[in-house]
Amino acid sequence: MFSFFKRFKSGGNKAAETSAASTESTAAESAQSLDAPESLHSPIDGAAAQAGIAPAQPAAPAPASPPQPVAPAIAPVSAPAAAQAPAAPAIAPRSPLSPVENVEPSEPAKGHVPTLVVPAQSAPSLAPQIAPERSGSAGSVESVESVESVESAESVESVESTELVESVESAESAESAESAEPTAPPPPVVVKDVHGDAIGEIVAAPAPAPAAKRSWLSRLKAGLSKTSAGLTGIFIGVKVDDNLFEELEDALLMSDAGVEATAFLIGALRKKVKAERLTEGEQVKRALHDLLVELLKPLEQSLVLGREAPLVVMIAGVNGAGKTTSIGKLAKHFQHYGQSVLLAAGDTFRAAAREQLAIWGERNNVAVVSQENGDPAAVVFDAVNAARARKIDIVMADTAGRLPTQLHLMEELKKIKRVLGKAAEGAPHEVLLVIDANTGQNALTQVKAFDDALQLTGLIVTKLDGTAKGGILAAIARQRPVPVYFIGVGEKVEDLQPFSAREFADALLG
Repeated sequence: MFSFFKRFKSGGNKAAETSAASTESTAAESAQSLDAPESLHSPIDGAAAQAGIAPAQPAAPAPASPPQPVAPAIAPVSAPAAAQAPAAPAIAPRSPLSPVENVEPSEPAKGHVPTLVVPAQSAPSLAPQIAPERSGSAGSVESVESVESVESAESVESVESTELVESVESAESAESAESAEPTAPPPPVVVKDVHGDAIGEIVAAPAPAPAAKRSWLSRLKAGLSKTSAGLTGIFIGVKVDDNLFEELEDALLMSDAGVEATAFLIGALRKKVKAERLTEGEQVKRALHDLLVELLKPLEQSLVLGREAPLVVMIAGVNGAGKTTSIGKLAKHFQHYGQSVLLAAGDTFRAAAREQLAIWGERNNVAVVSQENGDPAAVVFDAVNAARARKIDIVMADTAGRLPTQLHLMEELKKIKRVLGKAAEGAPHEVLLVIDANTGQNALTQVKAFDDALQLTGLIVTKLDGTAKGGILAAIARQRPVPVYFIGVGEKVEDLQPFSAREFADALLG
């Protein structure tokens, strides 16, 4: 995942001002919500407030006019009966189903139009008082009129109740729609200097759209489907005994998890099954899922952008791991977050390496610094100086592929790193190793060798969509926990995404 470093203009004072302003804003909003009447807070407004969306302001009320009496919805009566009956009340008593509970009928809430609700049990009280009958015909007419008024009141209550139910259902649907939205990003993390003064904050990047996230998860599951089928098939209709643990141990070893990581997971799983008294295969699979997430969680870290100008990123790896392609994909991701990028073609050994990087530069509209048959250290030095002059945000330096057993080539990598340190203070700020997930346990050997030589800050794991088992990440987490910034499951730009321990475990174990 990505994060951004935002430097304060005035150090700690800026942080204090920001905190004070936030406190005052929160207090003002709380006071305003307390002063507002309850009738103005509908379920839809509550859902919108939880999602951080300001509710629409009601229109300005029209000038007040003398209150007009509201006639009850009852059937008209005959002229003689109307002459003898007193005037009906202006506003009927409110039904228990009315959305406004604590507002008096004579004083409607501001901006709220009172609704006339006539319950069935109170309908006879709303009818005009009928004089004692003087003849049989008159009494029958008045009885018919009374029945008609009760039926009319019941119909009004039915309509009002239906409208209220529909409004509640619409509010519930709105709340469910709001809850389906992606969760809010974590709060900013304040960064302090050696003196304890706040110099900036780290802000998480916006979450991807739900459709894009679902597409990525489906591709990740497809890439790890072979390993997933071998692991999940063990738990179907199985008895929880020693045979299950033996089969699970074999499956983990076959998935490139390694001996140490496999022994750790099996041992922790046995303890968890015994402590929680798990008796079904599905429960054991869920327990293994949680243990795998816990093991991989330290590898899940954010790449912080904007903390240096320019931010120098050095890319290393063996031949054919996908360094140049990963650089092109990363450049597109950085541009998506508003970062300007410059590429340094430090691979002066491989044929057509400069041309391949130049093609990626043309696709992303990014400048490429290169020299024909030049010293790779000189190329990256010129690239950093050019980025500083052009005010570029990020410089990515490509290097030639090499095996960790080639000591003279590893010494050349150390030289490139030293030269970058002279070109910019603290450079390279990120040293990333690109590893091919298809190489299995050999990838762990590469991580150890390059980490000893360059002090790696992150990994990029590619080609998980091939014959890769995916268990290599568990081996790395157990023996050399270098953060995994990105994983790749295809050739497209969107096939390289930030690593998430839970998403990876879900793809393996469901």
